[in-house]
Amino acid sequence: MLNNRLIFQSLIALVLVSIVAGCAPTRQARSVEKTGFLGDYSMLREGERGEALMIYRNSGTDWASYHKVILNPVTVWLGKDSHMEYVSAIDRQRLADDLWSKLLAVLEQDYQIVHKAGPGVMRVQVAITEAEESTMGLDTVSSIVPQMRALSEIKYLATGTAGFVGKASAEAKVTDAQSGDLLLAAVDRRAGSKSIGGSLNTWNDVEETYQHWAYQTRYRLCKLRGESNCIKPEDVKENE
Repeated sequence: MLNNRLIFQSLIALVLVSIVAGCAPTRQARSVEKTGFLGDYSMLREGERGEALMIYRNSGTDWASYHKVILNPVTVWLGKDSHMEYVSAIDRQRLADDLWSKLLAVLEQDYQIVHKAGPGVMRVQVAITEAEESTMGLDTVSSIVPQMRALSEIKYLATGTAGFVGKASAEAKVTDAQSGDLLLAAVDRRAGSKSIGGSLNTWNDVEETYQHWAYQTRYRLCKLRGESNCIKPEDVKENE
């Protein structure tokens, strides 16, 4: 009876706090499954702090020479045992459109968006390889109830992702639009961090991950161009 009452009170707290809570932050996972979107993964190295889990960067690229971008439509690639097999076609398309629009919003701040290859044009291609909703209610309860939070943190220590949270994975590559030369490739996976913010939207953790990837893309490209006023993803969120 006491446990049921505690859970009920926690759910009431969810409704009240979610009205005023901010967006939930996400955390990088410890590993990610490859789906074949990139084709060859042999050139990838393990990412350092602040980078994707796996990354490749063409050291001979003159990043400052690129001023235009072709942003291909985001696609969906299903890996082995992917949870996206159970996601409706409508939600898959919505998630792909959401990531594409977030990437467009940041890229067009620094580049001219074009549709034809040419000198100084790079092509950005991204594939969603996993997207899993959080479990509404259990996500928040496991953030509030001490016993459930402890179990969730044990799962995080073991796998890099907490229990009941949303998760997302993606692969991306940047090529010279004219020559097709690979300039950059990355594979990453992130998950929710047990915040109650956004918990009424089961896709919130995934959407927040997409926003982080968009901000991170702009930041990394800015650094590669050698600029000094690059804005980190966390700094963008603090100013929102």
